Amino acid sequence: MFRKRIVICLDVRDGKTTKGVRFQGNKDIGDPVEMAAEYYRQGVDELVFYDITASAEKRGIMIDVVKKVAEKIFIPFCVGGGLSSLDDICRVIDAGAEKVSLNSQAVKNPKMIEEGAARFGSQCIVLGVDALKDPQMPSGYRVVINGGRTPTGRDVLEWIGEAERRGAGEVVLNSIDADGTCDGYEINLTRMVADNAGIPVVASGGAGEPEHLTKVLTEGRADAALIASMVHYGTWTVPQIKTELAAAGVSVRQRW
Repeated sequence: MFRKRIVICLDVRDGKTTKGVRFQGNKDIGDPVEMAAEYYRQGVDELVFYDITASAEKRGIMIDVVKKVAEKIFIPFCVGGGLSSLDDICRVIDAGAEKVSLNSQAVKNPKMIEEGAARFGSQCIVLGVDALKDPQMPSGYRVVINGGRTPTGRDVLEWIGEAERRGAGEVVLNSIDADGTCDGYEINLTRMVADNAGIPVVASGGAGEPEHLTKVLTEGRADAALIASMVHYGTWTVPQIKTELAAAGVSVRQRW
């Protein structure tokens, strides 16, 4: 049976893990290296590290922090933020990441997806998409870049389809409307993308309790669920979440 994955996201700003609501009001909540080591100990399936201001500040990713995190964990590790060239991707892979997330820069330069997939394989190239409700878009959702600061003219469904054709091997789909609210994932958005994409979909934005994960992994048809607030603030641990999911009939990975 295909097992669903639990992915924890570390949004990093100025070397600290940070969290906000709908990309606003961010507060520093801890050291990303220490937090990564703890989540690995708890048995999370994968970790995602986002340097959330790198693109907006037009600088490279904090490679030293990436290296320190990679030294502490032995699970798939995805890194994104400020990757604007194949050389940037190479540096992140060399620092210990198994995957890279391309978001703003992929929209600006879609050939990055092709170049990265050709060099490292599609399994290494993750498309990050920040989606905002917009009835003017064919799918009802608009792609927003630069950490939620800049709306684009791209439709979410159209852009994901193009990125898949260019070689993206996975998509992390984040609902800006639900981000940080802990009120649950945006099921309609997730299901629409999962039904149309030929690559794995990681649902992101809105997780507050295990029931939310159960719903997005079943009704939303996501392959994985990304979480942040519900573990960062100590409300739930990874073993507790997996126990709840298993009890609800969701097949999850038990590492320990």
